[in-house]
Amino acid sequence: MSWLIVGTVPRRDFPLVHHPARICNGTLSVDGHDVAVARGTPALAAAACLTCLELNITPPDVLLCGDIGDGDGSRRIYRYLTESGLAHTNYSGILFHYLQPDVDWHNRILIAIDELPERPLLLADAGYMYVAKMSGYAAAYDLFTPDAGELAFLADEKAPHPFYTRGFLLHEENRVPDLIRKAAACGNTARHLLVKGQSDHIVSGGNIVAVISTPCVEAMEPVGGTGDSLAGIVLGLTASGKSIPDACIQASRINRYMGLYANPTPAFSISDLLRFLPQAMQKHFTC
Repeated sequence: MSWLIVGTVPRRDFPLVHHPARICNGTLSVDGHDVAVARGTPALAAAACLTCLELNITPPDVLLCGDIGDGDGSRRIYRYLTESGLAHTNYSGILFHYLQPDVDWHNRILIAIDELPERPLLLADAGYMYVAKMSGYAAAYDLFTPDAGELAFLADEKAPHPFYTRGFLLHEENRVPDLIRKAAACGNTARHLLVKGQSDHIVSGGNIVAVISTPCVEAMEPVGGTGDSLAGIVLGLTASGKSIPDACIQASRINRYMGLYANPTPAFSISDLLRFLPQAMQKHFTC
């Protein structure tokens, strides 16, 4: 089952590339272009590649372009996907990540996807999850992976952007079940959710099917990119044939084991943690 990761790199000089990804000496390499594994799409892609290698399946293709916040790289990706990037492809799933939200381009991509002979699974995280909700087509997606603050945005039927979420960006985690119900009631969620936090909530059809709280590694909290690694692990497990809820449950545990074995300090980067991903997967599958 071949998969595609779509996102941006915070570099002006990074070209548009659409090619299988690989990990070489801790660096993400795509068609001869190397990018450091920091937080964001490179971290997600690295985690997905490492997961696929451990599972002995084909790593995902990656569609990347540099975007330093002005949206130029994101628009190049949008245009490429609608004009040629999806033609003659046969992806089982696509994970959309950091792209500048643009409702018009988002809707054009959904139209292009609907015209494919077989519709791939659609996963969204970060900026693309925002635009999926803003478009009114959240239900077209199979999985969103929000943190608690992003869930608050999904639960607010009037907010046009996370900045305008009403009153609960700084809320306690015990409100997560209520926010899940609110988001489902107003039709602003995908078919499944993986709500990331001190406890990870896995949701299917609006119902919480699992809550993963252990192992709890509080030192992971200040390490940027652990949510990205979690989404990448979900992709790898789903690509291996697991159902989305099962992949989310297992990915939550694996991501936590990765932190446990890394024993991080606040000085750690996500690349430091990812070195322990193979060990975490071996632990999980032998338990």
